Amino acid sequence: MKVVLHICCGICAAGTAQTLQSEGHDVIGFFCNSNIHPRQEYIKRLEVARIVSDKLGFSLHEAPYTPDEWLEATAALKNEPEGGKRCELCFRIRLQETYAYLQKCGADAFTTTLTISPHKPATIVNAIGEEIAGDLFLQRDFKKKEGFKKAMQQAREWELYRQDYCGCLYSIRSDRQ
Repeated sequence: MKVVLHICCGICAAGTAQTLQSEGHDVIGFFCNSNIHPRQEYIKRLEVARIVSDKLGFSLHEAPYTPDEWLEATAALKNEPEGGKRCELCFRIRLQETYAYLQKCGADAFTTTLTISPHKPATIVNAIGEEIAGDLFLQRDFKKKEGFKKAMQQAREWELYRQDYCGCLYSIRSDRQ
């Protein structure tokens, strides 16, 4: 099955793409992250995603980077705590864009790297994906079976850049207070 994999960063892509490939899926990477701030951080994460796609042999496509639109969409939730309603909206925005890409490219299903992170609740991410696309969203919890640990080991082996915050302007602010 052709599966579009929403990629939040290259490290997460390494763990999730390998899992999907081991299940026999043809992975199509989709880097969709207008939430990432500043632009230099976005570029670093995109470059790591490119390295991983090259190493694992899957194509990588980039959504338009529209941070002003993302900030406008989340502005009313700017004071939400990390992991709150703003994050749910951010997941929704990126998963909707990934679903639109799936429809455009003709893949069979889609999923996301977001569930490999111990900081992202797979139940919420999966519920949003299913609400958007029903059975076309592959519900996964990639952190299970030491998925996150394996992704971190792979990142060390390949000497990949590892970010120290979620990516959005609000998470920079909350992480550095």
